[in-house]
Parts: sequence; C-alpha cells; structure tokens
Amino acid sequence: MHHHGYLWVGPKPRFDQEALRRPPHPEPPPVGSRPELIQRYREVAAAFPACDLPPLETRNWLRKPSAQVRGTWADPGDAAAWLRARLAEYAPRFASCDQRDALRITAHVISAEARLAWGGDVSLGCYLERPGYLSLALVTCSPAGGPHGLPCPVPG
Repeated sequence: MHHHGYLWVGPKPRFDQEALRRPPHPEPPPVGSRPELIQRYREVAAAFPACDLPPLETRNWLRKPSAQVRGTWADPGDAAAWLRARLAEYAPRFASCDQRDALRITAHVISAEARLAWGGDVSLGCYLERPGYLSLALVTCSPAGGPHGLPCPVPG
C-alpha cells in the first residue's frame, strides 16, 4: 500500500464546473441510443482523464494521468508531512483567518495520517483570496487496485 498526493489551485468558478469533475458512466450508451447521447458520452470519456480539475470523488484521482501525481509515499507519516507543507505554503493566502490557525492545520495533518494508516483517502479544500480555491488530496493505492479496482497511475 502507498499514497499519492494531488494538488489543484485555481479560480473558484473553474472548480465549480462539476460536469468536468465527473467520470463517464462505466457502460457506454447501448446500441441504438440517440446520437447526441453517444456524442456526449464520448466527450466526457475523452475530457475527464485529461482535465486537471479535482474529481468529485477523491478515489477518482487514480483515473487521472500520472503527471498529476505530486508525490508518492509508502509511509502515511511522509504523506501527511507533504500535506502539512502544502497547507503551510498556502496558509498566507487562505481567505479565512481560522483556516490559518496552526492548531487547526495540525489537527488536519494528524487526522490525515490516521486515515491513511488504515487505507482511507483524504481530501481538503480551502478558499483562497482573489477568489481562488485550493484542493489537496491524498489517495491510498492498494495492491490489485483495492476494493474499487482502480489501477495505480504510477507505473513500476
């Protein structure tokens, strides 16, 4: 088991484009479906993996290209340390003073490490000034894709 880190930062209106954050349905439209339905399925199937936006479900980061992985760690503590460093890096830009609080950041990191240790995933989001948005995720990769059957995006 290991953990991948993901980071996205950008304008909040772009983050809100939920249609781009949903993967295509696992089954394509049946033969004989309306042409516009088939075309829409093809568009979503092509756009979702290439889109840099965070997926609505954290686990679906594993469907994205390996270039979007910001780090990989075998130890949950190392993954949590990456999370701490990113929160510290962006804290001066947080829109809320409460989010900048060192104790709050520490609580997020401790919780993340515990969740990763038992194989869970972590997803955090923070509003930034100007209106921006920061999305951080740590996704646990299990042997053979785990219960979700998603393969590891990082070869080797």
